[in-house]
Amino acid sequence: MDARNETERATEADIAQVAAAIGDPSRARVLMALAGGGALPASALAAEAGVGNSTISGHLARLRDARLLTVELDGRHRYYRLATTDVARALEQLAMIARPLPVRSLNADTRARALLRARLCYDHLAGRLGVALMSALLAGGVLQEERTGADTECVGYLLTPPGRRELTAFGVDLDRLPRRRAAVRYCVDWAEQRHHLAGALGAAVTARMFALDWLRHGTYRRVVRLTDAGRDGLAATFGVPPDRLG
Repeated sequence: MDARNETERATEADIAQVAAAIGDPSRARVLMALAGGGALPASALAAEAGVGNSTISGHLARLRDARLLTVELDGRHRYYRLATTDVARALEQLAMIARPLPVRSLNADTRARALLRARLCYDHLAGRLGVALMSALLAGGVLQEERTGADTECVGYLLTPPGRRELTAFGVDLDRLPRRRAAVRYCVDWAEQRHHLAGALGAAVTARMFALDWLRHGTYRRVVRLTDAGRDGLAATFGVPPDRLG
């Protein structure tokens, strides 16, 4: 039986297999290190996981078997990254129901605060800043809530015609968004418990903010820093309230 027929015959997803792969603390740290969308060598992931180079290979193999990681070859070097954006979304959702890790040092406290303020969720903006941007895009009519039938709960978001014009003026080429990926999606931000913009559009807007030097990568992995130009630009372009930019 080929893989396609096996998938079609399946009645339930094997959640336990994926959960077991994620469930080891060292493997969880590997996944979170890659949740910002980058690719890292095994040595860097060993340092992130707090294990030796001889141990990390087994963890990486387990994560690849669970289809959570992919590996890229560059000459003799191997670089690992999350297999899909859905893996990053799943990690974000798991973080919502997980207890916070204890903070045992000043450095850990500083990093935790920075992650809450602004971070990358794979390739799009998350944290307090990402939620503030999403709220501003809705308030400004760039996006609108999508509802079905008589449902009163938001099931998604749509890009409005005025929103298309505004984002085009901002420098996002909407015609070049990758077709294989949903344009407008959202993640429930684990820290803010509210939505931030994901999907191809979220990635494009975030990339544009980096290109304009509104965002810079922070000292810690996944953390991003809003520049003075970004502070002024977000307020002037999208109406993000200044008190949400701190």
